[in-house]
Amino acid sequence: MVFSTASRGPLKAEMNVTPMIDILLVLIIVFMVVVVSAFQSKGLEAQIPQPATKADNATLARTIVIQLASAGEDKRPALKINDETLAWDQLADRLVNIFAQRAERVAFVKSDDDVDFRYVAEAISIAKNSGVERVGLLSKTDAESQ
Repeated sequence: MVFSTASRGPLKAEMNVTPMIDILLVLIIVFMVVVVSAFQSKGLEAQIPQPATKADNATLARTIVIQLASAGEDKRPALKINDETLAWDQLADRLVNIFAQRAERVAFVKSDDDVDFRYVAEAISIAKNSGVERVGLLSKTDAESQ
């Protein structure tokens, strides 16, 4: 507050608003930075399976699907690559042979509902170690549309 002691008239009390304006400007800048950084954040990239179209029928022959069929309680599930039945110890070699000539290294894993996830994880691990770059999981609706 400023007081005038001159004899020009009555005393006037004036508020100095300069510090308040400085604080408000700093707050506006902080909020602008927070808002801009929130819009620039990017999450993880995910590939979502798309429904099959007629143009995709040619690529279905190239699609590799590792199928796990339930063999009963506490038993290792039966294993197929597309329609070829395999033993578990042959899976790695077969995948290496399949993907030796392919530029696109993508495989899908499909299993029955009652197959333990540890077997699904083991199939994914074997596929990754055999040179498959991307492994997708197929649900019942994905498998039925093919």
